[in-house]
Amino acid sequence: MSQNRLPRLAHVVYRTRKFEQMLEWYQDVFGASIQHQNPVMAFLTYDDEHHRFAFLDLSVVQPDGDDSGKPGLVGLEHVAYTFALLDDLFENYARLKSSNILPYWCVHHGLTVPMYYADPDGNQLEFQVDSFASAEESNAYIRGPGFSANPVGVEFDPDDWLAQVQSGATLSDFLVRRVHEPVSPIRGALGEI
Repeated sequence: MSQNRLPRLAHVVYRTRKFEQMLEWYQDVFGASIQHQNPVMAFLTYDDEHHRFAFLDLSVVQPDGDDSGKPGLVGLEHVAYTFALLDDLFENYARLKSSNILPYWCVHHGLTVPMYYADPDGNQLEFQVDSFASAEESNAYIRGPGFSANPVGVEFDPDDWLAQVQSGATLSDFLVRRVHEPVSPIRGALGEI
């Protein structure tokens, strides 16, 4: 892969049982502001990126959860990397697929189009492309009703998209999420692969 087509670090997602404390801490430490928040998740940024941090509140998702003896449940959910173009994301998909490395989850968030992978230790990585051309559009979307209605997204099959491209569509036709239901479940039990 050429150096100019490598993805850039986009955001980090955490699972926590100290949701409000984490939001306050990241606001204080990074001067971050909340872009979107609902009872289960929050998205924060400290620059013109739509989000640099996201937090999943385990006390809502698993209210009776006992984290003792379950290393990794609280902590890092995944690290995300952004490609400049949807074509680059799919070129990466094809390259990895040729080595039998497949995403375990592909979902159109509306804000981004990502593919999620797990490394040999089970660390989760998101490779994504932004759905909007400008920071202003992305920030308006994450703060708006479309994202609030379905912040998780709609699953997709990358091979189906590629088949549609072979039939005359372009990958850019898929940047705007036109389907908003069904809401995809959070995969497994918070990242079980």
